[in-house]
Amino acid sequence: MIHSSVTVLKKIRVTEKATTLASTCNQYIFNVVPSATASQIKLAVQVAFNVDVVRVNTLNIKPKLKRNRYQRGGSLILTDRFKKAIVTLKNGQKK
Repeated sequence: MIHSSVTVLKKIRVTEKATTLASTCNQYIFNVVPSATASQIKLAVQVAFNVDVVRVNTLNIKPKLKRNRYQRGGSLILTDRFKKAIVTLKNGQKK
């Protein structure tokens, strides 16, 4: 299934680790659609940000069991599962 660049990339992850990777290793982290492949992600980033992508690594994050402390008895809930992509750009380029 072919996705457009708009539907493949969900959002950019802004965390401490993501900003460190961006400043030191020229890598950016995105949340992507779980069915997206590395080549689709590469194409989507190149089209959306007009940069050259060197490598794409993907991770499937499993749902985690968390305790909801705000309900009586502390019911258990599952977090959402998602796919994370770490995109390495060519040296000298920024998104």
